[in-house]
Amino acid sequence: MATILDKILEQKKHEILTLKKEALVVPNSPSRKKCSFLERLQTGKEIAIIAEFKRASPSKGDINTELDPVSQALSYIKYGADAISVLTDTPFFKGSFADLNSIREAVNAPVLCKDFIIDEVQIVKAKSAGANIILLIAAALNEGRLKELYTFAVNNGMEVLMEVHNEDELYKALQAGARIIGVNNRDLKTFTVDLAVTERLGPKIKRAGAFLISESGIRTKKDVQRVINAGVNGILVGEAFMQASNLESLISEMKNY
Repeated sequence: MATILDKILEQKKHEILTLKKEALVVPNSPSRKKCSFLERLQTGKEIAIIAEFKRASPSKGDINTELDPVSQALSYIKYGADAISVLTDTPFFKGSFADLNSIREAVNAPVLCKDFIIDEVQIVKAKSAGANIILLIAAALNEGRLKELYTFAVNNGMEVLMEVHNEDELYKALQAGARIIGVNNRDLKTFTVDLAVTERLGPKIKRAGAFLISESGIRTKKDVQRVINAGVNGILVGEAFMQASNLESLISEMKNY
């Protein structure tokens, strides 16, 4: 039976055909605002927060479709977020490259294009829209292809958040040379969430010398403390921030765990 991930990747193949007809080219200059998340990880003394603009998801349905992307991104930065993640998938997450572009124009911080990237043309599109960072999901690519796309992105002046969920995927990420590895606590095949995934993989990532980001399922100060104990350098939070009644308080609470 096809998983949600399988269905998403099949949809991406159709989107790629459309993108290739757009005759996109890699911009000659770096992303319009050269913001490095890697530098923040190298020099930061406190946990880094990637705050995500995420209207919906296949597992949760609509999360918050009423928020304005620019207003939300500006609030994220004002209250202490270090980078902004933007869902650009439309069919499953109700995001868009227009969201990414408008946020890029509004904030002076690293912007992550959060999508299911399986082809170089998607990386070109992300950079053209203003992204500084792309997401590569180890579960979606074989080892050779993962390394090819990683190398393509880095050679074109972009940083990469490499996402893993288990030991096999971590092996692929390390073989590709990933410097920033995100542990997704959500299984992309079943969409179940368990912070124990970060606790299991975190020490292995740290021993390998990569920076560690914990993704999904982080909603409270207690959750932050739990993944901090696993050695994380940063967290990626979407749903909790999109639904927060007091965003300033929640970001401050997570930042000052």
